[in-house]
Amino acid sequence: MAIATKISNAMEASSWIRKMFEEGAMLKKQKGEENVYDFTLGNPITEPPEAFKERLKVLAADDTPGTHAYMPNSGIPWVREKIAAFLKEKTGIPYTMNQIVMTVGAAGGLNTILKALMDEGDEILTFAPFFVEYRFYADNFGGTLKTVPTTGEFLPDLDQLKTAITPKTKALILNSPNNPTGVVYSESTLKDLAAVLAVASRKVGHPVYLISDEPYRKIAFENTVVPYPSAYYKDTILITSHSKDLSIPGERIGYIAIHPESTDAEALAVAANFTNRILGYVNAPALMQRVVAELQDVPADVAGYQKKRDMFYPALVSFGYECVKPMGAFYLFPNAPGGDDVAFIQHLKKFDILAVPGSGFGAPGYFRLAYCVKDSVIERSLDGFKKAIESY
Repeated sequence: MAIATKISNAMEASSWIRKMFEEGAMLKKQKGEENVYDFTLGNPITEPPEAFKERLKVLAADDTPGTHAYMPNSGIPWVREKIAAFLKEKTGIPYTMNQIVMTVGAAGGLNTILKALMDEGDEILTFAPFFVEYRFYADNFGGTLKTVPTTGEFLPDLDQLKTAITPKTKALILNSPNNPTGVVYSESTLKDLAAVLAVASRKVGHPVYLISDEPYRKIAFENTVVPYPSAYYKDTILITSHSKDLSIPGERIGYIAIHPESTDAEALAVAANFTNRILGYVNAPALMQRVVAELQDVPADVAGYQKKRDMFYPALVSFGYECVKPMGAFYLFPNAPGGDDVAFIQHLKKFDILAVPGSGFGAPGYFRLAYCVKDSVIERSLDGFKKAIESY
């Protein structure tokens, strides 16, 4: 085989979303796109806000000499100053541009920081269910991802976390609002989590960093507060993107923010600057850096996504599906009737409904529905969901 065995195996292990997408394309071709209800991809349905479009027009027309020249690998200095000022205002933490690294989306940020942190054989922890790519990001740098169970409400099981931390543990990746569950971790949860990490760091003799993966931060419902973990734990590294809040996933723009009082903060920022370059990104796209610098306070389409949740969630529960009510992001993660998630999503296909099994997120027995779709897709799918559970 021409490709590496390791990559071949990885592709097979991560194939669920891709497989369902491909099956969906075939089904749409057979039955017509409007007759297939596709909930597989977390692709924002809303268009970018007018503020983004106007800012883009202004900057695209800017002919200032040097606008398209090389920049520091961490990003354009004045952009990083804007990001730091925004975070300082929101958190009260004295971020400066020196702790900010502009990245090629949150995925680029995660790979950049893991490259800076990990030695061969190190471990990264995360709570299951989790975004499947985390496993491959850890493996990219010779490490492994270890998963920690959650409670029945998909909240961190802190006793299990205590057991999972070893001297090889370099970091815990936390994702709130969560993909795939939509759960938001409260202030009390984060305080308790911070206490566990602080004790564990002293026990193993080095910091166990908290990597807070936050692309859904601004999509929270019913005035739910999404606390900043950095407020409770100094060894926190915030990573985010504007894919979801500004609906620009194709632009691949985000940033890393290292807590200025974290262990070896200066060295870590320098290392991230270096790894950003050697991973091949070199730096985040210059035009997008300048665009998003002025849009940090632009809100996401929370009302639109909450409307979709409120159409979908109560209907599924009324049909007999069991599901934790999501308070953020744009996903539902119901229990699979009968317990076999793979079998049930195959059953859903009989009703032209496409979903992703929870096995793809480290949580067999559940399935994910991405409701970032047109309202009409949700409305027209409901009869199929009702018939699916009644006939299973």
